[in-house]
Amino acid sequence: MRVRLLLAAIALGGYCLLAPLAHSQPFKTATPKLEPVADVKLLMNGLADPNFKGLSKMFSDKPKDAEAWEFAKARALLIAETGNLLMIRPPKEKAAQDNWMTHGTELRNAAVSLARFASEKDYVKSRSALAGVANACNRCHKASASPTRVQPFPDEEK
Repeated sequence: MRVRLLLAAIALGGYCLLAPLAHSQPFKTATPKLEPVADVKLLMNGLADPNFKGLSKMFSDKPKDAEAWEFAKARALLIAETGNLLMIRPPKEKAAQDNWMTHGTELRNAAVSLARFASEKDYVKSRSALAGVANACNRCHKASASPTRVQPFPDEEK
């Protein structure tokens, strides 16, 4: 009998605690605001540059196995995400913002194309797409007066 009373009390207590919640409004969460936490130089030095240089080395010869192709695809997607991260850091000057967004979109799109060709294990198109990524980088650098120039396959030009 005591066990039944105890169980009834627990059930009733739980109901009393939860019943008001059943009729209340659901919890509303605020939409998170995209806030940059790293500066552009860190994105370039930490994400774009090492992944670009790694891809240049990887595509100096045809990747040998599926794992290498998958790694190339991953590097390309990290460069694409760098384009997204750049776009949440537009310059303060209104006049420069449209160009910034255009260049960030170009970088993302060029890198996504590279990832697609790497996924297809297409060596010729992947090399060409890497040059497209370099061109997107260089157009942005030129527009922002950065002295940095990105060059695919620099070792092949010697």
